[in-house]
Amino acid sequence: MSSRNRLDFVRFSLGQGVLKFGQFKVKSGRLSPYFFNAGLFDSGKSVGELAQFYAQALVDSGVEFDMLFGPAYKGISLATATSIALANHPALKGRDVPFAFNRKEAKDHGEGGVLVGAPLQGKVVIIDDVITAGTSVRESVDIIRKAGATPAAVLIALDRMERAGPDDALSAHSAVQDVSQTYGIPVVSIASLNDIMQLLNEDPAFAEHKDAVVAYRAKYGV
Repeated sequence: MSSRNRLDFVRFSLGQGVLKFGQFKVKSGRLSPYFFNAGLFDSGKSVGELAQFYAQALVDSGVEFDMLFGPAYKGISLATATSIALANHPALKGRDVPFAFNRKEAKDHGEGGVLVGAPLQGKVVIIDDVITAGTSVRESVDIIRKAGATPAAVLIALDRMERAGPDDALSAHSAVQDVSQTYGIPVVSIASLNDIMQLLNEDPAFAEHKDAVVAYRAKYGV
């Protein structure tokens, strides 16, 4: 995506209350100067706009793909909405992109199994909100390969560009870099910490948060 589109997404996330500045204790136990909670994209209009950002990021990436896969649970609505946005994207000229998602528990009646939606085949893009530990990506890659299809990329909303582990033993790479290296596939993000930093540099309204984000990035960033 162009840097303007990426900044538009940062502003959109702020407007929806999905991105917040302050002091937040995150899953890792760290105190982060910003917080991104994609679960707060929780209305038809906001998810519709989010899906357009996902679709644009995927088209701009140049990744070749045949379908989308959304890991349960967050990925289910993301895959569904983004496939709709892709169907309406001018660059795809009316191409209809199938999608599938998994159940957390295998269904023991009807058609059974853990997969719902189109059969997994061809080049499959995994769509999620963020990558923290990479667990859902690993499970998704296993499901896709087991079906005889090929994982083509991971598509996420925000790349925090952050190293994992305790302060005295930080990992060499971010979770996103680890996923990309482990599976040999690109990770495409709508926006990243770079874009949040650009907003903080450009917009005086958020200037008070800049020093805290810069310090956090110096400590944990890649």
